[in-house]
Amino acid sequence: MSYIYELPKSVSFRGKGLFGYSFGRMHSKDLEVLYVESETGHDTFMICKGSTRVYYILAGDGSFTIEGRECRVSPGLLVECPAGVEYSYSGRMTMLTFCKRRGFGRKDKFTKWNPAVVGQDAPKPLDEFLMTRLVRKRVFGKSPTNAFLKVNYRVWRHLPSSFVGLRPIESYGRFLHALTRIQGDRAQAHNTFFLRNRPGLDLIQRLVKRKKTGDTVRVAVLACSTGAEVYSIAWAIRTARPDLKLVILALDVAQEAVDFGERGVYPLHGKLVHSGSRDQMAGGRWRVPEPGSSLVGSEVFERMTDAEKTEFFDIHEDAAVIRPWLREGIQWGVADVREAGIVDRLGLQDIVVASNFLCHMEQAEAEQCLRNIGRLVDSHGFIFVAGVDLDVRQKVATDLGWTPAPELLAEIHDGDSCLREQWPYLYGGLEPLNKRRKDWQMHYAAAFQVGPSKENDKRPNYDGATSPRGLETQNTRA
Repeated sequence: MSYIYELPKSVSFRGKGLFGYSFGRMHSKDLEVLYVESETGHDTFMICKGSTRVYYILAGDGSFTIEGRECRVSPGLLVECPAGVEYSYSGRMTMLTFCKRRGFGRKDKFTKWNPAVVGQDAPKPLDEFLMTRLVRKRVFGKSPTNAFLKVNYRVWRHLPSSFVGLRPIESYGRFLHALTRIQGDRAQAHNTFFLRNRPGLDLIQRLVKRKKTGDTVRVAVLACSTGAEVYSIAWAIRTARPDLKLVILALDVAQEAVDFGERGVYPLHGKLVHSGSRDQMAGGRWRVPEPGSSLVGSEVFERMTDAEKTEFFDIHEDAAVIRPWLREGIQWGVADVREAGIVDRLGLQDIVVASNFLCHMEQAEAEQCLRNIGRLVDSHGFIFVAGVDLDVRQKVATDLGWTPAPELLAEIHDGDSCLREQWPYLYGGLEPLNKRRKDWQMHYAAAFQVGPSKENDKRPNYDGATSPRGLETQNTRA
């Protein structure tokens, strides 16, 4: 009988401003131990009925508000929250939580929003989130929602495409996907592809063809991962307009990914394993490959022809090395694009590519991040945003007056086969394009032109010939 407990490999629970792991059932059945990573804090105040909670602060700093009184906390302090007492906590902290149960166990009552986490204006009344709590509810340690989704997905995979396109079936698919977005364990991942969305690259080529001879094109690739999409964009622009001066900022929150991309050496026989995921964009942690596997697998080449591989790489026995002409003008750095000062640090860009990472955030955080990213785009520049909740993207684009690019709109939407194939099974899946919607262009466009605004006029200018301010000296992780 084991008395030693390891931290679980997968996240046990997640909230708006925190996530954590449960060590599971212990020999002392009235005791539960949790490892909590608080990114901003608990989004609600709560009253625990039937249990006392004790928090030990391992790292970071923040505050606990107990019975209306706020107290600052720091590493080494112990905080007791007795049963029946209203409390919440705020701040970036790592904690061990000990739950001492009484009677039939604990029952948490959520009383009000914590403004330190959700802001002064809560997005919705607290009662409207009852559905989320219901979907995530567990019975005897099992999730009824998961069981329901597994059965539906097994049936869905065998439906003919002509049947899936019917309105009632599409509507049911959106319902399944909504449940998946609530239930899904969100986590960043390294895996990507060269030439991932060809219609998107085609549109970038069309845009740069409008430039004058010798112009400078400034491009920021956010969440650049291990570099495949960075080099794909460089290839697209340089083959279309070799006369232009190209400056690409390749940015990510993970130093490991940035270092890999900058090296530009991709294993021909590598295997990427997705187990052992650590959930959170904000902490800069990524899915950790199993021992012996590579950070990037050979599937990164799947969408390339042999001729394109020859253009991109010097091929060796075990690895493909990016050719020097594709490396020119790329500046690599670690940055958190949610930072309020990101524009001052990076400057304005002609094209911003912000794809396949916003979907890993909760909706409120993704919306705030996308608004911040939009400030990077120069007047009349373009932003490419794929891999994001479509309602979030449409809301931000509408609020900020972005104009959807009509060229290749449907082709770009369907251009990344893995996103389309994941719907409705995974939270990042992309719903089928539906032209019956009156707002279909705004809803499904992944590329937008950003018009001039007063805010743009206040933003600093950027000379693409120099390094972005602070990028070489500040490696700011989320």
